[in-house]
Amino acid sequence: MAIRRQIGSILRLAAIGLYAACLPAPAAALDFMTVNAPAVLFDAPSAKASPLFVINAGTPVEQVVNLDSWVKVRDSQGHIAWIEKKFLGGKRQIMVRVDLAQIRAAADDNAALVFAAERDVVLDLLEILPSGWARVRHRDGQSGFIKAAQVWGL
Repeated sequence: MAIRRQIGSILRLAAIGLYAACLPAPAAALDFMTVNAPAVLFDAPSAKASPLFVINAGTPVEQVVNLDSWVKVRDSQGHIAWIEKKFLGGKRQIMVRVDLAQIRAAADDNAALVFAAERDVVLDLLEILPSGWARVRHRDGQSGFIKAAQVWGL
């Protein structure tokens, strides 16, 4: 009788372990990179593949797959393509995703407005704050804080 209970316990634990193994893994943090020079994006990881479009320098992209000298990336509009790894790197940048983002003097909705940035403006990322804000700098030198929800590339 005791052996039967032990076997039953072992089978229950095995079933629980099998169930847990089938659950999806927690999502990994997104890995964003910046295009450091204008580059052609391809439909496969080869210069002989079909070219899809040219991406501008400074554009933030999300790394999807890293394969030797090629990286599969997603842009802010959801397009997925392959780019040569040598075209990625440099300073980290983010892109405004709302019609008009407000960049404030402090990470606070009531802080003074430093400047506003229109949709698709690229900003240098200086720091990600745990409060849902990011410290950024515009290419003209102005800097401030923007809500993380207003940008793509964090």
